[in-house]
Amino acid sequence: MTSVASVAGRGVSRRLLAIVLSLGACSPALDWRQLRPDGWALSVSFPCRPAGHTRRVPLAGSPVDLTLLACSADGHTFAVASAELADPARVEPALRALGAAALANVQGSAEAERAAAVPGMTPHPAARLWQVSGHLPDGVAVREQVLVFAHGLRVFQATVVGPRADDALARPFFDSIEVAR
Repeated sequence: MTSVASVAGRGVSRRLLAIVLSLGACSPALDWRQLRPDGWALSVSFPCRPAGHTRRVPLAGSPVDLTLLACSADGHTFAVASAELADPARVEPALRALGAAALANVQGSAEAERAAAVPGMTPHPAARLWQVSGHLPDGVAVREQVLVFAHGLRVFQATVVGPRADDALARPFFDSIEVAR
């Protein structure tokens, strides 16, 4: 999401945005379902059936397998991406890179920012929630909400992007996210 050439790789972040935006373009609106992705120790409810993709990408200077689950409903894309890191020292740079990549993908600027509060997450000062205004590569104006956090060595980025992406639409998605016990 910000100028991420050195952080997450501009080409990779643009490709992930294209995948996210192309998934489920004709999905019915808001058919909520709870998921516990294998190996993530996470529970999340999507308003549509997500598709999954895994790619090897550079994240904060090291290659990782980043898995993305995403779907579209009500004109918005809902996504959660996650990667397991090998080194605890890479958690902060990875969280910052995920946030920066989110802003860069929509050529956006943060309108509001606050500390992330995901039940069961590992507390970290780089865990944040942003509200963003930006534009897609084709110039269409979008709003985006982005949440980045970690649980141990696993980092997460949850995103809602679309024409509205306001709290009423994004809150049920973000509030459903918790580290599974």
